[in-house]
Amino acid sequence: MRYIKRVILPLLCCVLVLSGCSSPFVEDNTVEEVAPVTFWSLNKGENGKLEITTLVPPIMNEKKRLFTLDVDLLKQGKKEFNLKFYRELKLGQLRMLLINENLAKKEVISLINTILSDPDVSPRLYLVLVKGNFEEYLEKEKNEKKNLDYFLYRMFRHYERRNQGEMTIVNIHEFMEKVYSPYSDPVLPIFKVNEKKFTYEGTAFFKKNDYVGSVKDMEDQMFQLLANDHYLKNLPLSPLKVSLGQVRSRVHMKVDRNYKTLSIKVHVKGRIDEYRGHRNILSSSEMRKLNKDIESYLQGQSMDLVKKTQKLKAEPLEVGAHTLSPLLQPMSRKEWLNYYENMKVKVDYIVKIEPLSL
Repeated sequence: MRYIKRVILPLLCCVLVLSGCSSPFVEDNTVEEVAPVTFWSLNKGENGKLEITTLVPPIMNEKKRLFTLDVDLLKQGKKEFNLKFYRELKLGQLRMLLINENLAKKEVISLINTILSDPDVSPRLYLVLVKGNFEEYLEKEKNEKKNLDYFLYRMFRHYERRNQGEMTIVNIHEFMEKVYSPYSDPVLPIFKVNEKKFTYEGTAFFKKNDYVGSVKDMEDQMFQLLANDHYLKNLPLSPLKVSLGQVRSRVHMKVDRNYKTLSIKVHVKGRIDEYRGHRNILSSSEMRKLNKDIESYLQGQSMDLVKKTQKLKAEPLEVGAHTLSPLLQPMSRKEWLNYYENMKVKVDYIVKIEPLSL
């Protein structure tokens, strides 16, 4: 009996200690004292300052408040937010960094490096370039749309997981990985914003530290096929009065030994979702003609995209990676871009399209 007591008594003590409700120790509920930040919006302030905006409290049943600060340093903004809000703001749940286009033209890498150096920040942080006044949009929509910041995050997460090619989605880890690669340059999605809408516009191209240009509409669709998801759920080709669906691409790039010519061969498979043109696509001969029209159109659009990157001397398509060989010493980035800028480009599309199903 005495032995049983010796065994049972310590077990009961362990149960009491491990049980949250029965714990003899009183702890502060720190969840009540902190507010996890879901996004930061960065803009160019006056006199060289940085304008930082966020919504507080995030994802709580309290009235949303828009906080904006003008600071000299990013870390200074974090500190001053805590002095103005009754909960301590934590960056552990920071999921979106929205950078205004005007600020991006001046600096991007230094800001992202500062964010990345914070051990609390997740590498899954989404980066977005914004055209327009995002703060005005937040001010108007925060009372009409509950948990607006959370739903923006869910949108980015959805398109990242589905890989539909509808839009470019980039996290901070992917961005910085391309910054430090000699044969690639980072890209970011561009969203256009006004008081009523927050809509995807296209893809921003960077040349290492510098924002140098962007593509939208059909050029952006070509970028998705050539270098991003290699898949488009929908591809409307308005000049041909046809809309393709479930479009998948396989891309093969080859640079000749003298670095004079870049050959791009693209195999595309898809189906016709809608057709309003003059051809009778139930006829096999007419269908072949439409197929050739699609090939010719895609070749021209892809050529325009490649020439644009050559003019910008930027590498979002990562063409330089195709020059690497175990038998050759890699050339410097500067040397490669000088070749790339003057390179002759050949683009060939091989398209296999399923006819419109009835």
